Amino acid sequence: MIGNGKKDTAVIVVRDVDAVAAALREELARAADTERPGLERALALAEAQYGVPDAELRGRWAARRITAGGYEGPLDAVAAVKALRQAEPGLGLRQAVQLSREAAAVPGAGAEA
Repeated sequence: MIGNGKKDTAVIVVRDVDAVAAALREELARAADTERPGLERALALAEAQYGVPDAELRGRWAARRITAGGYEGPLDAVAAVKALRQAEPGLGLRQAVQLSREAAAVPGAGAEA
């Protein structure tokens, strides 16, 4: 057996945009005229998420986790990896490094988080 014995825990991207969009369409179908603009905008925002790559979704998640503890530096720095592993102790070093790189690649991720 090669390695440190710690299994890498996969970070799985869960997409529920289909369910959210369907619920918004249902509400839009029976909405009053005053509610329609807001529901139409919400539906457009939900549908815009269909094409977002998994790496970007993971990167957004990682950026939120990295900055949740107060970290404010570059998202792919060693300190960011440490902050991510403190926030998510089940992550292996390799995974945390990859996730921090994905976070750094997301435009504005540090500002959004």
